[in-house]
Amino acid sequence: MYINNYITSYCTIEHNVVYKNAIPLFENRGVDLPAFLLSAYQHFGLNYPKFYKMDNLSKLGWLASEVLLKDDFIKDYQPEEVGLILSNTNSSLDSDKKYSNSINDIPSPALFVYTLPNIMIGEICIRNNFKGEDAFFIFEKFNAEFIYSYIDSLLTNNVLKACICGWVDLVDDEYKAVLFLIEKVERENSVPFSEKNLDGIFEYLVIDKV
Repeated sequence: MYINNYITSYCTIEHNVVYKNAIPLFENRGVDLPAFLLSAYQHFGLNYPKFYKMDNLSKLGWLASEVLLKDDFIKDYQPEEVGLILSNTNSSLDSDKKYSNSINDIPSPALFVYTLPNIMIGEICIRNNFKGEDAFFIFEKFNAEFIYSYIDSLLTNNVLKACICGWVDLVDDEYKAVLFLIEKVERENSVPFSEKNLDGIFEYLVIDKV
């Protein structure tokens, strides 16, 4: 079987646990979501003051990207060679509701900024100087078929050399983030980039290494 592209790393954040490549790295189950996100930020020794100004959706996606890329991402890509394709089902509803509530008193510009889900993409791209293709899609559920087809085309046609993709969804205290690093090169612990493996990792199923 000829493989063109590979999942070289993946990160899942759910139920107040942070996993990388299916290995739990941090958990803090006894706190609410904002406290968990802050504790994860502190645990991984991150230093990015803008984090404190982000909405919860952006914090979640940003943290997942930091864990995803830590120690594994090869820095010799040019900025325009790395893309970011994300999706969820609730768009920016969490911030939309908070901004709507603020209108009853004094509308909050700080909340209004985050009433588009692609702001999360912007936060990740600014942090890493990514300048390749980026997009945010809304689906009823994680759509591995679409994600695979879209990104396989970008990589196969040399629009990108690497792409971060996946799912970051959050409303109130319900959330899930699953990000994948897709590259054109095989690395240690890589698995083939396929619809089956995207779904398998997302659902904590067995992945196909062949």
